[in-house]
Amino acid sequence: MQSEGEDRLIYDWNHVPPTAPPARNRPVELDDETLRDGLQSPSIRDPEIEEKLEILHLMEKLGIDACDIGLPGSSQRAFDNCLRISQEIGRQRMRIRPNCAVRTIKKDVDPLIEISTRVGYPVEAAMFIGSSPIRFYAEGWTLDKVRLMTEEAVSYAVQNGIPVMYVTEDTTRTDPDSIRALFRSAIEAGADRICIADTVGYSTPAGARAVVRFVREVVEETGKDVKIDWHGHSDRGLAIANALAAIEEGVDRVHGTALGIGERCGNAQMDQLLVNLRMEKYRADELQALYEYCTLVSRATGHPIPENYPVVGRDAFRTSTGVHAAAIIKAIERGVPWLIDAVYSAVPASMVGREQEIEIGFMSGASNVSFYLRKRGIEPDPALVQTILARAKESREVLSEKDVLALARAHGVT
Repeated sequence: MQSEGEDRLIYDWNHVPPTAPPARNRPVELDDETLRDGLQSPSIRDPEIEEKLEILHLMEKLGIDACDIGLPGSSQRAFDNCLRISQEIGRQRMRIRPNCAVRTIKKDVDPLIEISTRVGYPVEAAMFIGSSPIRFYAEGWTLDKVRLMTEEAVSYAVQNGIPVMYVTEDTTRTDPDSIRALFRSAIEAGADRICIADTVGYSTPAGARAVVRFVREVVEETGKDVKIDWHGHSDRGLAIANALAAIEEGVDRVHGTALGIGERCGNAQMDQLLVNLRMEKYRADELQALYEYCTLVSRATGHPIPENYPVVGRDAFRTSTGVHAAAIIKAIERGVPWLIDAVYSAVPASMVGREQEIEIGFMSGASNVSFYLRKRGIEPDPALVQTILARAKESREVLSEKDVLALARAHGVT
């Protein structure tokens, strides 16, 4: 519930009544923000350019359509990195398209014009500005001031051959009149994309649908073929749910970062978007490189992957529970690949280049031990199985391979 004062500074799209979503007639695109918004986290380090190029190539391999590669006007290093990444995309004839963050002012556009000139193709501007009443109040801005800034900066970029995605920060707490005024100004000035930003992760899925529905109506009013993006954060833990809701409501492109890295609680997780869009048949990307992509970003940024993180975490396809393991083993014995992946897993491990793993722990049964030994070429002698199982029952954690093999050797197995 909003307190007094908040209700006039925060427009709450989360309580707008729902309507039926439209049928999709365009594919869902993805914009990877790992190398820009993802690096705004105060807990990570900025990767070296060689690492950024490795990450870029994995984005390409995963079929990601676009990537935000930095804010070139912020420093010489940022400019140099943006230039180098754009050059790599051009030289390697990559399919992925770069964009760069710029503030809605002319002087931020100039470095992007220079980069585009030097690489020989236009790099999209992700042109952002605060839009919500609460932001206006904090900054001392007026809607007229922001509209004028929008018209000047967007026109300047377009006149210099730079395609513009116009981003209203904090769209999900912005009133309808301000959204309409700013997006119409940007479109009339030549922007060919507009982006709804859930900058502080305020939205619910219902709110995401409501604001996307409204923005679609604004675009339709202009009569122009302008695409709509969704950019969401995870402050309420709803980033993936909101992105999927925005897709269902008709946005053309959604943004995310590897492992959800980013400011405060981070962004929508690009890896989870890829998996969910594949499983929901919005996309058909080959995801064998997903684990490599996530582990590389983890290593390059110093951001650890939680063990229980979906799909790429250590425990994502790993069990030591007897009942669960027994079901997986029976599926393996049947020799039906899809059954192995589905009997105790929602996400197919094989889809992302992984496999089901069975460990031995205090909740295991004899089937865990027998399977574990066979996988390592050891005949599961009943006495050995019981010895290992007894040790596991006494342990407070899963037995390591070293522990199990030491017990086997003590039992006479060489």
